[in-house]
Amino acid sequence: MGNFTELDMYLFGQATHYDIYKKMGAHLTTIKRKNGVLFDLWAPGAKRVWVIGTFNDWDETKHEMKRLEPTERGIYELFVPGVKIGDLYKYLIETEDGTKLYKADPYANQGELRPGTASVVADIEHFKWTDSEWMKDRATADVFHEPMSILEVHPGSWMRHPNREDEGFYMYREFAKSLIKYVKKMGYTHVELMGISEYPFDGSWGYQVTGYYAPTSRYGSPEDFAYLIDQLHKNKIGVILDWVPAHFPRDAHGLATFDGTCLYEYADPKKGEHPDWGTKIFDYGKNEVKNFLIGSALMWIEHYHVDGLRVDAVASMLYLDYGKQDGQWVANKYGDNKNLEAIEFFKHINTLITGRNKGAIMVAEESTAWPMVTGKAEEDGLNFSLKWNMGWMHDFLDYMKLDPYFRKGNHNKMTFAMSYNASEKYILVLSHDEVVHLKCSMINKMPGLGADKFANLRLAYTFFMLHPGKKLLFMGQDFAQLREWSEERELDWFLLAEEPHQQIQDYMRTLLHMYRKYPSMYELDHEWNGFEWINADDADRSIYSFIRKSADGKKCMLCVLNFTPVAREDYRVGVPQAGSYKLILNSDEARFGGSGATVPKSFHAKKGEWDGQPYSIGYPLPPFGAAVFLFDYKQK
Repeated sequence: MGNFTELDMYLFGQATHYDIYKKMGAHLTTIKRKNGVLFDLWAPGAKRVWVIGTFNDWDETKHEMKRLEPTERGIYELFVPGVKIGDLYKYLIETEDGTKLYKADPYANQGELRPGTASVVADIEHFKWTDSEWMKDRATADVFHEPMSILEVHPGSWMRHPNREDEGFYMYREFAKSLIKYVKKMGYTHVELMGISEYPFDGSWGYQVTGYYAPTSRYGSPEDFAYLIDQLHKNKIGVILDWVPAHFPRDAHGLATFDGTCLYEYADPKKGEHPDWGTKIFDYGKNEVKNFLIGSALMWIEHYHVDGLRVDAVASMLYLDYGKQDGQWVANKYGDNKNLEAIEFFKHINTLITGRNKGAIMVAEESTAWPMVTGKAEEDGLNFSLKWNMGWMHDFLDYMKLDPYFRKGNHNKMTFAMSYNASEKYILVLSHDEVVHLKCSMINKMPGLGADKFANLRLAYTFFMLHPGKKLLFMGQDFAQLREWSEERELDWFLLAEEPHQQIQDYMRTLLHMYRKYPSMYELDHEWNGFEWINADDADRSIYSFIRKSADGKKCMLCVLNFTPVAREDYRVGVPQAGSYKLILNSDEARFGGSGATVPKSFHAKKGEWDGQPYSIGYPLPPFGAAVFLFDYKQK
C-alpha cells in the first residue's frame, strides 16, 4: 500500500477511485525498512487530526497526521512504525471551533466488538480463496433465466451455543458449517445475510451501519468472514448481502458531523435527516461521498467475492419527501420530489458493479411504483438487476390472513401481480420484516386452528413457489416457526421434534427441490410467455389454475390451488391439449400432514371446451389442496 497520490486525489474527487478501500484507512506497509501502518483519512473540515490507539497508549499528542497538498482536498496521512494487526485506533479530530471528536475510521476493515467503538488494524489481503470454479461459472451465468431461491438469514439468531460464556453466537466458521448443511438439505440456491457491515446496536439488525468496509466482529475476523463466503461458494451456494447506502446513525464515533461539518450527510437538515428514523442521509451530490459508498460495494463484491447486494430502503433515497411532512423537505430544481442526485448515483453504481463483475447482481428493496427500477440506465432506468415485489407480498399476505369465507371477495389480490409482472424483474419476498413487530410468524398469519393453519401454509408456499419471480424466504418460516423472530434468541429449532413442523419443512424442501429441477418454474419468470391463466376468475370457489411454461415447452406445469376448506370431488380444469397429465405434487399427502387420500398419478384429458380450453381433466381437489401436473406443451 503506497501513499495517497495526486492521481488518487483526482479519482476520489471524481467518484471514480474504485479501489479506494486499498488507499483510505489503515494499511500495513514498510517505509524506509520500518514495518508499520499507513493511515489515510478524508476530513476537509478538520483543523488538525491525530491517530490515537493502543500502540501509543491513546496519547492525544504523539501522532499528528499531515494534511497533504493540495490542502483543499482534505486528505490526512501518517505512517506510524510498529503498529501491528489487532491494534485498536481512532482518529482525534480537532474542529475549527476547537471541539475534539473521537471517530472510528470510516474505511476500517475491522471494528472493535461492541460496546467498544474503536477501529482495528486488519490485514485482509492474504486470504487464500478456493472458489475459482464458482467465480468462473458466475461470470457466464444468466441470472434471469436460472433458479434463485434465497434463504434470508440473520447470523446472530440462526443458532446459539447454549453453554458458552460469551453470547453464544455461532462464529463465521461454525456458522458456515451449520448453514451449508441446512441450505443443501433444503435446496435453496442462495443465502442473503443480514447485518454483516459493522453496526453498534443489535436492535437495528444491522440497518444502522458505522463500518461500511468491515464485516461485523460479532462473529469473528474479516478472514473468518471470507472463509464463510469461500465455503458457501465451494458448496455451490450464492451469497447476497444487505447493504445500506440510504442512511447512517448519529452515534458519536460514526459518520455524523464527522470533521465538525456535515461531511457525509446533506448539510440542510431538510435533506440530510430522516425524521422517523433519527438517522442521517448521505449527500449523493458529493463525489467523495459517492466514492465512499461505491468503494464499499465494490469491496464486498470484488474483494469478498459476494455475488450480489440487496440495497435497503431504496425508496427513501429516491424521494426527497420520503417519511416527511410538508415543510420538512426541499424540492429539486424542477420543483418535484425526486432526488436527482440519488437517481444518478444508482445509475452509476449499478452499471459499474454489474459491468465490472459479470454475474453479480444488485437488488432493490423499493416499496413504491417507481418506474424502470430494473430498466436499463440508457433508457432512464435505475439498472438494478432485480426488485423486491412488495406489492405482491402485501396482497398475498392480506389474502392469506383472511377467513376463507371472505377470500372470494378478495380474489383479485392473488391475480393482480400478473398484470404488471413483466414491468420489472422481480423477486417475491417473505422477509424478516413480515414476521416481527406483532405481524405474527407465517404460520400464525394463517386462519383457522391446528391442521387448517398448516394446510393453509402449505397452500401459501405452493402459490409462492409457483408464481413467476425469484424467491426469498426468511429463516424459520420453512418449518413454521411459531413465535415472531427476535434477534435476541436462536430460531425455535426444537419445534422440529413435533410432526406438523417436520411435515411443513418436508413440504418446503419438496417444493425447493422441485423448483430447481423444472425450468418451467423459473426460466421465463420475467416474460409474458412463461405464464398462462387457465381460470383466474373462479372467485366463488376461491380456486386458481394456471400454467407455468419452459422455453422449449417440455415439462410445463398445470397448477390448481383451492383456498377454501371445501372439497371439490371432481374439479374440472381446462387444459390446452389432449394427452396425459402427470401428478407430481399433491399437498394433501399424509407425509406432508394431509389426509393421505389415494389419488391417481396420471389424468387423461377429455375433449370438450372448458375454461376456454379445448380439453379438460377432472381432479379430486381436497380442502386447502394444491396439485401440480406435468405435461409437454405442444404450441398451437
